[in-house]
Amino acid sequence: MKILCISALFDYPIQLANALSDKETVMLAMFTMKKSLDEYSASIDEKMALYLLVSSQARPWHHPANWPLYMDFFRQISKYSPDVIHIQPGYVTPYIPLLPFIKIKRYPLVTTFHDVKSHLGVETLPGNFIRYWIRKWSDEIIVHGEKLKEQMVKEFNVPAAKVHAIHIGEHEVAPFKKYERPDIEEDGNLILFFGRIHEYKGLEYLIKAEPLITEELPDARIVIAGAGEDFKKYETMMGDRREHFIVHNYRIPYQEGAELLQRCSLVVLPYVEASQSGVVPTAYGFRKPVVVTDVGSVPEAVEEGKTGFIVPPRDPEALARAVIRLLRDEKLRRQMGENAYRKLKEDFSWDTIAQRTIEVYNKAVAPRRRGHT
Repeated sequence: MKILCISALFDYPIQLANALSDKETVMLAMFTMKKSLDEYSASIDEKMALYLLVSSQARPWHHPANWPLYMDFFRQISKYSPDVIHIQPGYVTPYIPLLPFIKIKRYPLVTTFHDVKSHLGVETLPGNFIRYWIRKWSDEIIVHGEKLKEQMVKEFNVPAAKVHAIHIGEHEVAPFKKYERPDIEEDGNLILFFGRIHEYKGLEYLIKAEPLITEELPDARIVIAGAGEDFKKYETMMGDRREHFIVHNYRIPYQEGAELLQRCSLVVLPYVEASQSGVVPTAYGFRKPVVVTDVGSVPEAVEEGKTGFIVPPRDPEALARAVIRLLRDEKLRRQMGENAYRKLKEDFSWDTIAQRTIEVYNKAVAPRRRGHT
């Protein structure tokens, strides 16, 4: 089978395409505003054909100045003649010219919606409009959990048979593990909040939980590592308790992220709204237990009491209790970390994810194989 994977994202599509290329013929096409993939380039398997759509200007992808890029891309797609096209929209504007081309050429289309709905604070009407047409024109849809499948079916009236729940897999584990060092150990009671910082991530509730945690464990510190919205409001929330936080308010490179993951005792995801999270498997890759909130399909990746704890969203007290329990019980914490790593390698392996994804491709191309158009 000839697969064309197209994405405006980097990390997950590269990891999945690598795994698919062990089984099938794969071309990976990526929208980028850069002339290189920087730290991602080293992780791209040489077995794949790679096509970059490079825009040198900070303009929308559907801007007429980018049309020559699309025309060349369309020629390359026709030359490659894929059996199936798999898109993974993050931001959706690059797909405005692409969708009609796919529809006209009648290529079977599979779409992975990492988020069934746009996150709190980042939803736009144009984005919702484009996502509507992607849902409508996709032959098969992949989401990262059963709750997300249920949401896709109920809220957007998509036939259940068209939606497939496949876990997010070993998302970004390998790029971080590349920088793991045997000389780095846990550094006291460090609690790690990792990733993009937006309202839906619930960071304010972890900040509210801090006094409850440090009242029991005065030496505990919360590490906040990531970039996103304006951080000033979170600094205001910390007030005069700033000494209990270690803040790295920028996009964390893999090498620094690996060190933070090794030094922390656990990883906390206090989200108030979410689809899924690549932070969970990344934490598992470093044998770290997690504390997550019961939102979206995030809890589906956690075995309660075995790989982490699941608490209600917007509940600083419950969040604090779970964190304190893990920090106080080193034996439990380490056992849960081992359980987490084992779950990652058994349930979330890329080989497993790739095989399940290929099954979806086969379903998408079946009508064409029967001679239907």
